[in-house]
Amino acid sequence: MTTTKVTKKSQAKKPAAQKEAPQVKAPSLMPISFKDFSKDPVKGMLFLVLIAIGYLYVDGKMNYTGQIEAQSKKIEILEKRIEGLGNQLRRSDSTLAAAESKIAVLQQLGKIQ
Repeated sequence: MTTTKVTKKSQAKKPAAQKEAPQVKAPSLMPISFKDFSKDPVKGMLFLVLIAIGYLYVDGKMNYTGQIEAQSKKIEILEKRIEGLGNQLRRSDSTLAAAESKIAVLQQLGKIQ
C-alpha cells in the first residue's frame, strides 16, 4: 500500500477573483420546477393530485368533526325531551289506571252501567 502525503504546498489555492460564489436558488412554493415538470409531466401531475387528495382528506375530517359536535348538541336536547315525554306518559298511564279502577268500582256498586 502506498500512501500519498498531501501538503499545503501541493494544494493550489485559487485567487479570490476566480472563486465562484455559491448560487442560491430562489425559494419556490412548489417542490417541482417547471423544468422538471416539462421533463416528466406525469410525476408532476401525480404530485398535484396527491396535494389535492390530502387537502380533501383534511377538509372532510374537519367537516365531519363539526357535524359530530352539532349532532351531539341535538342529541342532548332530544334526550331531555324524551325524558320529559316519558314522565308525562307515566303520569297519564297512572291517571288512566286510577280512572279505570273508579269506573270498575262504580259499575260493581251499580251506580253506572
